[in-house]
Amino acid sequence: MLELQTVDTDLSWPLKKMLKAKIISALILMPFALFSQRLLTNTGSRNITSLDGKWNYIVDPYENGYYNFHSEIFDQKNPTSTSAYYNNYHAKNKLELVEYDFDKSPTIAVPGDWNTQKENLFYYEGTVWYKKSFDYNLTQNKRLFVYFGAVNYKADVYLNGTKLGTHEGGFTPFNFEITSIVKPQGNYLVVKVDNKRRIEGVPTVNTDWWNYGGITRDVTLIEEPDLFIRDYSIQLKKGNNTSITGFISLSNPVQNEKITISIPELKIEKEVQSSADGNAQFEFEIASNIQSNIRFWSPESPKLYDIFIKTSRQTLKDNIGFRTIETKGPDILLNGKPVYLRGISIHEEYKGHRATNEADALALLTWAKELGCNYVRLAHYPHSEYMLRLADKMGIMVWEEIPVYWTIDFKNEATYNNAKKQLTEVITRDKNRACVIIWSMANETPLSEARNIFLINLIDYTRKLDGSRLISAAQLTHIENGIGIIDDKIGEYVDIIAFNEYMGWYGGDLATTPGTKWTTPYTKPVVVSEFGGSAKQGLHGTKDERWTEEYQEYLYQQNLLMIQKIPNIRGLSPWILTDFRSPRRVLPGIQDGFNRKGLISDKGKKKKAFFVLQDFYKTMKIQFD
Repeated sequence: MLELQTVDTDLSWPLKKMLKAKIISALILMPFALFSQRLLTNTGSRNITSLDGKWNYIVDPYENGYYNFHSEIFDQKNPTSTSAYYNNYHAKNKLELVEYDFDKSPTIAVPGDWNTQKENLFYYEGTVWYKKSFDYNLTQNKRLFVYFGAVNYKADVYLNGTKLGTHEGGFTPFNFEITSIVKPQGNYLVVKVDNKRRIEGVPTVNTDWWNYGGITRDVTLIEEPDLFIRDYSIQLKKGNNTSITGFISLSNPVQNEKITISIPELKIEKEVQSSADGNAQFEFEIASNIQSNIRFWSPESPKLYDIFIKTSRQTLKDNIGFRTIETKGPDILLNGKPVYLRGISIHEEYKGHRATNEADALALLTWAKELGCNYVRLAHYPHSEYMLRLADKMGIMVWEEIPVYWTIDFKNEATYNNAKKQLTEVITRDKNRACVIIWSMANETPLSEARNIFLINLIDYTRKLDGSRLISAAQLTHIENGIGIIDDKIGEYVDIIAFNEYMGWYGGDLATTPGTKWTTPYTKPVVVSEFGGSAKQGLHGTKDERWTEEYQEYLYQQNLLMIQKIPNIRGLSPWILTDFRSPRRVLPGIQDGFNRKGLISDKGKKKKAFFVLQDFYKTMKIQFD
């Protein structure tokens, strides 16, 4: 949940000039109190108006529209200002930033990243102001929200000169209520987008993917009745495939409300009653004569049921699959049966730009299906809701991850709270998707006691939010006397032991890789969450020549021979489906700003290793102990 404090919105001259708020005087703007705002879920089923399209933008590297030259924030009062003189001087003289004018400024597409849309912003990290004008006639007794799919990284949001609030985290959704601010004509929504990397951020300053800036996912207006369904969870009870459990949360209840849950195809209709605070918990047994008719969600049969949640004022529809996921010893059990995760890792990037729409998501997942995958690891952050909705329909199991990546500040309480908030937002958004089987806490984080405490706390918190799914993290290993040891302490707390290995690329003799032995003290399922090596598509040579397709092909052949012998191995997600941009990868003529470990090039052309993995998945024989 995004907790917002009451903010002062007496905007001073620079920001107001940027907004072109000619009608509303800074002298009469009153503070606007906001209460805590929880995330709206299943937005596609609601009454929505898209704000996607062309937005005006202003590049502001010195943040002149946000700070004065004494680094005081314009949208906040400064009672402890080092110089009250300046505040008084500005108030009396109403100075303006005459250089700023949104309506004369260029436009940029939303959703989208600014790096690949504007050549001069390719490497830019900093602040860009966005503005969108719109009209909206809000029906009486209705409420209106503005919903952002994601903004990278920090967003300060204003409507008609009133600050709605701030959100930090580049890959999770957030929303603000604007009922009392919106007007029939002449609304202007402004977003200060800041993608500067921060030591205390999640992720931190050092990553191996492109720091795409901008409003990278859809922006929508959501109109709701005065009492509406804000959130809900409907799924099979953990360990019991004949009982459905969950909750429904109403906003602004005036009394105990009657709520109906119906699944017409299964002839199920249940009535529940909310408490005075708008929450309703429920659990009901599926009638014995219906149990035999249920088709459980699986990659082979990704059945989704139409679900309707009704109140006296609203009906929401969702498509939900029913399945169980658990572990038993070294096995992963889907609907009570052992399953092997035939996977691939994916970045949210398509042909050299941030994947922003359903077509991009469909293209990526279609390639995964072509490989023979029944599972994908969505690295290293939450991907768009399109990916999860499509994975549900296509029968692809999903590992979802938050960007607790490499060397974040594990001793910083604010960093932990940021990670926790992002985890809350992605679980809130995706908890009803059957495809999601794993919540991942982190990737390749260096060992320390502070790191262990950080991750263990996240694991405990996740189990409280959603105890129905498995938990993992891409853990660290080490080599002793030629043997790979999988004994990260975090393995004690997760359901699946996962680790990344790059035998034959970052060390190790590729010729002898198949003979490498691995051991683990944990009697749990093991997943190789990453392995691989780079190749420039179209560059050919011998299998011993690094960067060639033949070397990558040979690397896959050798690693797959080794992986099959790992104790308790129950899946893999090689690195990675497609080449993706990374400023760390600068080798001229080979990398040119791309990580080349993809099985498919950034132009969409398959490399030889693609077919090695495809054949492996097609012909592999799985024997469970």
